[in-house]
Amino acid sequence: MAEKPRLDTPSGGPRRFTGFLRLNPDSVGAFAEGIARFLGTGRFLAVQTIIVIVWITLNVVAVNLRWDPYPFILLNLAFSTQAAYAAPLILLAQNRQADRDRVQAEEDRARAASTRADTEYLARELASLRVAVGELATRDFIRGELNRLVPDDGEDRDRKKKDKKRREASTDPVA
Repeated sequence: MAEKPRLDTPSGGPRRFTGFLRLNPDSVGAFAEGIARFLGTGRFLAVQTIIVIVWITLNVVAVNLRWDPYPFILLNLAFSTQAAYAAPLILLAQNRQADRDRVQAEEDRARAASTRADTEYLARELASLRVAVGELATRDFIRGELNRLVPDDGEDRDRKKKDKKRREASTDPVA
């Protein structure tokens, strides 16, 4: 047999009016952005202008169709209602855009920090390579050491002297 709820324990909290109005904030925000984008177009202004002209023309000219006489109170009420709904929707769309801009700025900041760290790492690596290359033996150093270690025979020495004299003669402008 199923247990009946006890009367001495609360059932789950007070019922609130907003309990049934569980709206997805992203859906409401997307709807608000769509409305805000539409309200900011020339198409909306053109349609609204045509409606106002037709409204005023029918209420001034067509005697039998006058549902809103001269002060056009109903038209003013429609504009007031439109403004009352448009302003919060536009603000909601702006808030969502500001949130997107904030997230984008944080991502840009993180990307810049990563790039800076990578650049500093590469600069340190390049500096260490320069130091390492500075300690390497150069071609001329190795050649000199090998020449110092290898004994010269007489024939090689004579050839070097001739080459040296020939080089000096070719570079001497007086000769």
